[in-house]
Amino acid sequence: MDVVLEVFDTFLFDRLYAAVHPASPAIAAYHGLQNTKFSPNATLSSAREAGTAAAYNYQPASQYFSFEPSDLAYMSQWTRDNMWRQALSLYLITWIFGLVIYFACATLSYVFIFDKNTFKHPKYLKNQIRMEIKQTLVALPVMAVVTVPFFVAEVRGHSKMYDSTADGPGLWYNILQFPLFIAFTDFFIYWIHRGLHHPAIYKRLHKPHHKWIMPTPYASHAFHPLDGYMQSVPYHVFPFIFPLQKFAYIALFTFINVWTVFIHDGEYVANSPIINGAACHTMHHLYFNYNYGQFTTVWDRLGGSYRKPNEELFRKETKMGKQEWQRQSEEMEKIVQQVEGGDDRKYGEETKKAQ
Repeated sequence: MDVVLEVFDTFLFDRLYAAVHPASPAIAAYHGLQNTKFSPNATLSSAREAGTAAAYNYQPASQYFSFEPSDLAYMSQWTRDNMWRQALSLYLITWIFGLVIYFACATLSYVFIFDKNTFKHPKYLKNQIRMEIKQTLVALPVMAVVTVPFFVAEVRGHSKMYDSTADGPGLWYNILQFPLFIAFTDFFIYWIHRGLHHPAIYKRLHKPHHKWIMPTPYASHAFHPLDGYMQSVPYHVFPFIFPLQKFAYIALFTFINVWTVFIHDGEYVANSPIINGAACHTMHHLYFNYNYGQFTTVWDRLGGSYRKPNEELFRKETKMGKQEWQRQSEEMEKIVQQVEGGDDRKYGEETKKAQ
């Protein structure tokens, strides 16, 4: 995240912090900043601030590109290497970037992929998309708070992130890191997700995400904040255990968010015994106790929780057929009684309402 932070510092945060928490005249004088007046009566504390600012030396986050800091980088009492500034900046990036990815991917999926006939499904909720978005808007800022400590630790050099191939294990690892990341996170998310279905935890944390029996792309991030955070922990732990190239991490972070949208889009393309695609995840939302995996079905198969998607889901003429919907609804109603002890959802067709 240091690469991302450097970009935001250069084009946004240097100016923001200089305005909100400006440097003392002594710091300005030390750096010889233009258009900044220095008082000859600077205090001892401001002189100490100048010494602190002087200790900050710009180091590019990557050898592949860099942005030489402008004067603005030295015009705040919070220099770029201040831990509290880094934490606040990373919080804003995590929250805002999460919102941008969520709305961009979910909206594109909704417009171009999502089958609007889902609105006619008997288990589609009244005002569902509005509720999915509301839940997401509540969850993301809280998830960002608890995620930031991982990012701060990364930026401050406590992870095994590396920049160039020479800094890492070797060229071979530049390729291996991708399947290794998928395998590692898939394994741990499976067990975390399955644990969230334990009766002692499910209603408190995971039930909000299972409110959506027939999810739309906007349900992808509609979690209880701690539920979403717990399932994201393996992603953030990985670079503290295994080496991970900086730009690979950014790519994987983006991929994870996009993938989360795609498995909720209702377009059942991947009829694969290995890939845990939208069809597998729809089975999870319908029948609760199956298909906990994130990327693959491997651990569901080994853990006895795999349920093969119905063949009808992969045929357009039967996927949205009333007979299939009725069968799904009848089985779901039995299972929801076992899992939740009742069904407090409010269903209703939204075919006449633009969402």
